[in-house]
Amino acid sequence: MRIQEVFDLVKDDIGRMEEGFKKTLNSNVYLVGKVGDYILSSGGKRFRPMVLLLLARLCGCAGERHVPMAGVVEFIHTATLLHDDVVDNATLRRGNAAANTVWGDGASILVGDYLLSKAFALAVANGDMRILSLLSQTTTRMAEGEVLQLMRHSDARTTEEEYLEVVTNKTGVLISASAQIPAMLAGVSLEKEVAIANYGLNLGIAYQLMDDCLDYTSTDADLGKAVGNDLREGKVTMPLIHAIKNATQVERQFLKETIEAEGLTDERLTRVMEIIDKRKGIEYTALRASAYIEDAKRSLDLFEPDINTAALMAVADFVIERKY
Repeated sequence: MRIQEVFDLVKDDIGRMEEGFKKTLNSNVYLVGKVGDYILSSGGKRFRPMVLLLLARLCGCAGERHVPMAGVVEFIHTATLLHDDVVDNATLRRGNAAANTVWGDGASILVGDYLLSKAFALAVANGDMRILSLLSQTTTRMAEGEVLQLMRHSDARTTEEEYLEVVTNKTGVLISASAQIPAMLAGVSLEKEVAIANYGLNLGIAYQLMDDCLDYTSTDADLGKAVGNDLREGKVTMPLIHAIKNATQVERQFLKETIEAEGLTDERLTRVMEIIDKRKGIEYTALRASAYIEDAKRSLDLFEPDINTAALMAVADFVIERKY
């Protein structure tokens, strides 16, 4: 199954979710609606809502509560993007000017806070205490992931284990929650709920690892931001960690100096990418991501093969195969 066919399965629900965005962002404060609409309309893949809505089909969710809950996870994700861009001093997001460069850091932070508040208001209206508890734990871990990443800013000593902890908290747990929420809504067995949550967690970790690869291998147009942007922002990701571990002493010293430098020249970026290629940082990271995807797929063994499990398998394959 192709990813477009997968998206077509839930496009009506996605459409209803986006209609809900307009109502939720209907604030008397002009800037709230303006900034929120700008980032929510800027071409995001809606990956987390798609996962939630596909799992709602698999679990047989009745009624419409899963649609606003898809909006909840997208609001949380969007809020973290607004906050991340301020922390990272980012200038581009999905090929457009980042919100903080248009309206300033203060507006981005405060509108991000507003979206988080709205996310929990929607969750209160459409979820239950178990779901609220899950979302509370999830957003706490996401914040911890951000702080862990900040602590490792421009740190060439970052280990693979430390980085995977960041990835799990920053990306994995929200996609895991996106998968688990419809299982909770549908009241499936605990065994199936745990399997679904593991599907989402492994999917999320793999998604971020492939993002790490794409940051060094895609074009600026594909990414919607500059190639090597992670390194410019002081993020030591898996391809670079693997390269440092396997580099010669001379290469390792060059990488350390580049990571710790105030700015990144094109010449240094080119050399870093050469070392990553030579030390097979991209291949290693992609292999790690593939292992997580295989674990995600195995989590679906509890379910009867049908169009919904096929779609979730296709989503897993898409994570590895995507080019942007």
